[in-house]
Amino acid sequence: MVEPLSNRHDGDSWDLASGVGATATAVATSRALATRLRVIDDPWAEPLVRAVGNDHFLGILDNPAGYPDQHRMTLGMAVRTRYFDDVMLAAADAGIRQMVILATGLDTRGYRLPWPPGTVLFDLDQPAVVEFKTATLSALGVHPAATIRTIGVDLRDDWPAALVNSGFDAHAATAWIAEGLLMYLPADAQDRLFDHITALSTAGSRVATEFVPNMDAFTDPDPDPDGGSRWRRMGFKDDLAGLVYPGERSHVIEYLEKLGWSVTASPVQGLFEMYGVEQPATTGDEMDEMDEKFDGFQYVTAQLG
Repeated sequence: MVEPLSNRHDGDSWDLASGVGATATAVATSRALATRLRVIDDPWAEPLVRAVGNDHFLGILDNPAGYPDQHRMTLGMAVRTRYFDDVMLAAADAGIRQMVILATGLDTRGYRLPWPPGTVLFDLDQPAVVEFKTATLSALGVHPAATIRTIGVDLRDDWPAALVNSGFDAHAATAWIAEGLLMYLPADAQDRLFDHITALSTAGSRVATEFVPNMDAFTDPDPDPDGGSRWRRMGFKDDLAGLVYPGERSHVIEYLEKLGWSVTASPVQGLFEMYGVEQPATTGDEMDEMDEKFDGFQYVTAQLG
């Protein structure tokens, strides 16, 4: 088997209109459309996408019917958003007041969720990404619902030091989310991510992420080159395969368990029913193949101690 090619390299960076950063804008575009469908409530997603100003994503917002496969991604992101929202709110209900969002992108949880008094939320991403989001929301007159501390750092670098230097308390229980992140990290960086999270966590801390059993779902060549990249038809400007680090990596659930976390995994298909979100229609051989490759895809929540 030929190893999939990746455009990634050590030290590469991005903004919200290119590379990995464009996927954050694509996700926010889906959240904006899901908000229109009233399956989630993210009022700041669309203003942020419009502020990015990328013609591709503006075209999707202005004419979603022109991107027929976008609806599938919109529904999937609605379920993902609901899941990670619930994880964070459940942590807050349990008394946790320190939250960390890794690779925050255009995430607006610090502004739109009903945080209890005293909640501190750390937003980590590339400097250009966190600076753009903070400045744009401020210009829109949007006020945070928690104390937000933004940290511009590459998650392949020494982000734990940057986190501690920004006031993170390693002795306080923490809720972490690594949403839509792992495939953009090299295999060794994925392991280090969870090693660092564990080292910075005390008993009662929680972490939520995803488990994709088959990375080929992101990196396999498109079986229908005449129809254009499947990822472009689902709302991405670039072919996602070039943005993902390919190759074998640790089994997320097993790795977390070895580090001492108690893991609960939720198959994504069951979450559509739980949240009352329409199941994406599957049509054609290509979509059948995608469903097969995503078989076993789960969102994961773990608690330490």
